[in-house]
Amino acid sequence: MDIYILALLIIGLLLLLVTIGSGWIKRLPLSYALIYLVVGICLGPYGANLIQLQIRTEFLERITEFVVIVSLFSCGLKMNRPLRLRAWKSTIRLIAFLMPISIFAIAAISHWLLNLNWGAAVLLGAILAPTDPVLASEVQLAHIGDRDELRFGLTSEGGLNDALAFPFVYFGIHWLENDNWQTWLKQWIVIDLIWAIAAGIGMGILVGKGVMWIKQQLQNFRSIDVLMEDFIGLSIILITYALTEVINGYGFLAVFVAGLMVQRSHSNPNRRLSQLEFTEQLEKLMEVGTILLLGSLLRIEPILEFGGEALLIAGLLIFAIRPLGAWISTTNLGFSQSPRSRFHPAIRCLFGWFGVRGVGSLYYLSYALGKSLEGELGAKIAWITSITVVTSIVIHGISATPLMKWYEQIIQKKNSNT
Repeated sequence: MDIYILALLIIGLLLLLVTIGSGWIKRLPLSYALIYLVVGICLGPYGANLIQLQIRTEFLERITEFVVIVSLFSCGLKMNRPLRLRAWKSTIRLIAFLMPISIFAIAAISHWLLNLNWGAAVLLGAILAPTDPVLASEVQLAHIGDRDELRFGLTSEGGLNDALAFPFVYFGIHWLENDNWQTWLKQWIVIDLIWAIAAGIGMGILVGKGVMWIKQQLQNFRSIDVLMEDFIGLSIILITYALTEVINGYGFLAVFVAGLMVQRSHSNPNRRLSQLEFTEQLEKLMEVGTILLLGSLLRIEPILEFGGEALLIAGLLIFAIRPLGAWISTTNLGFSQSPRSRFHPAIRCLFGWFGVRGVGSLYYLSYALGKSLEGELGAKIAWITSITVVTSIVIHGISATPLMKWYEQIIQKKNSNT
């Protein structure tokens, strides 16, 4: 049998099994990503040898890029709070404080313990700092009406930090290319920081609102085919991302903002729900392919060579940097001291634990490998990133279900007492 046909058969069977068994899987301490990872390993060179890819391929960059932009748009569609600072207090804390803490902590450890130069260390920090909007679906907002603070904070963080890590990625790349940072710092501030973020926000608002306005005007004359209407979301994703990249803005940020604008433009909640379901299904399908590829890319020799350094970074990130950073970032100082404005200790703990690393980190890695990251240094950062992502998939995949059940019991008890 042709290998391609056999691969299609196996993937089809995998989709069928996880779909039919989804009711049982949700009850187990397993995530879908963990299942896909194991199957990917079995399809790689240490198993059936059906998937044969190199980690530096442009294909990996493009597929992870597409998965991330679909997921970011989905995150934007889930944002169900008014655009007021107090309503987004958890997001502000996790983005403005926790993400920089994570980047610089990883960079410092990488420089002093792994002997990476500062450019490479900052780049590694920027690659690993963002939490993943794709693999963290178990701890994100479950539906449009979900008002839970933990789920909202993790969803909005995943939607924004995958975009806002890009300035630090560029910072690390510039530093790798030129140690004399005074020669490029002003350009980085003006172009990579101010302009790219502003362009991303502006284009997201423009395209998101513009397309929805055009749709509403045309529907006054003739309604859109119901079967085709969900493709409007996909068209907004592609148009927003492409136009933003053309003007050197951050397409990831623009797509998230566009999703937020679309969510606020819908007058019919049923149509909004249908569009969210469509993008989530597309995201889930792409997740299968991406994690299968990750599993097939794992190799014993580089894992043995870089495994010690990778596990050091992964262990400190998962068990120390993220939890401590989240606890510091969500301290109750700085906002109103009323009980309603404070974060419950369980929420603060789970903010620290659920720093899932995944497809976003793989995209930034493949992007950097296509720029100035190469040779032995590139291999080291590539395998540290890959092993960290795999470690996160395993640890967070096993712990998500029992911890979320514990959290729901805590919140229910709190609500019953009040």
